Order: sequence, then C-alpha cells, then structure tokens
Amino acid sequence: MLRVETKRRARALQLLYAWETRGRPPLSDLVLGLARLTGPEPTLLDQAEALSARVIGAEHALDELIQEAAEHWRLDRIGLMERMILRLGCAELQDTSVPPRTAIDESLWLTHRFVGPAAVPFVNGVLDRVGQRLGRL
Repeated sequence: MLRVETKRRARALQLLYAWETRGRPPLSDLVLGLARLTGPEPTLLDQAEALSARVIGAEHALDELIQEAAEHWRLDRIGLMERMILRLGCAELQDTSVPPRTAIDESLWLTHRFVGPAAVPFVNGVLDRVGQRLGRL
C-alpha cells in the first residue's frame, strides 16, 4: 500500500502530464477527469492540485535548474514524463519542509513506475546536481 504522500505526488504528476498534453487548461478542469479515473479522494486531489499549481507557477525557474543540471541535454530532448518528474522533484527540493532525500527518492519511484527503470539513473543524476546547487545535499 502506498503512503498518502506518494499517492499525492503520483496524482500531481498525472495532473502535470495531462496539463501539458491537453494544451495547458486550468488544473481544476483536469482534477475532475482524474477523480473519475482514480476514484474520489478529495483531500488527496486537493493536495495534488496545489502541488501541481506550485510546479506550474515556477515552471521557467524549474526548467532553468533542470537545464543547468542536465549536462549535454537540451530540455526539449528530455522526455515529457521525465521533464514533469524533474520539475516536481526540483520544486520539492526547493521546499525546505520536504527532506531532500525524500524528494529525490519519491521522484525515482515515480520514474520507475511511470517511465521505466532505464530512466532512473538520469533523473537521479539531475536531481542530485540540483540538490547540490540548492545547498540541500
């Protein structure tokens, strides 16, 4: 059974992916569709929506962090799901209430679950560099 925090991050990732692939509509429109797919979890979905909104609001700053840390990779060459996971992980690395190892470990779990094991080392390397640059590691 997944921890509530892990579910919240997974739902946030699903919202971010839907937001990007559906032309960036209001998150509130996407929450209803996600609730139909995953079942009613009002508190969890509210938290996931808030986390997604935080990532979207800081998108450009997060992308700059990722671009600096992703050596030899242009942002547009990074797969969409990996990019969403990296944005989410970077946002949580900036949040001092989230332990940095937790932010990275949860991002790696999301990568393994939603992308595949081959992408885990790349995401780990980028987030580790971001954590170091932010002084969190």
